[in-house]
Amino acid sequence: QVQLVESGGGLAQVGGSLRLSCAASGPDYSTWVMAWVRQAPGKGREFVARIQGRGESIAYADSVKGRFTISRDYDKKMMFLQMNNLKLEGTAVYSCTGDIRHCLSWNEFIYWGQGTQVTVSS
Repeated sequence: QVQLVESGGGLAQVGGSLRLSCAASGPDYSTWVMAWVRQAPGKGREFVARIQGRGESIAYADSVKGRFTISRDYDKKMMFLQMNNLKLEGTAVYSCTGDIRHCLSWNEFIYWGQGTQVTVSS
């Protein structure tokens, strides 16, 4: 059975940093494509970042490029999102998601975590 569990959310000030973690359980983790997405209050889910393989394929939303860094630790079955220079619009529930089918768009991924709240204050 596959599970994704996020942690590391909390309160940060504008310009501050947070590091989110996603712990995965289940078979074939090293073959999954993984992503971070977020949902701000009253809005739909939004793509944040995606990682495939051991980092040879990484993509970011334009809104976070240069500020957020996605990474994975295959041995520990973990994924991370280092968020620097946070902005007010970064307030959202951040979820990790993944799938073994690399051709899919993130919103088609089968595995989802429950999410962790990030609140950015001025």
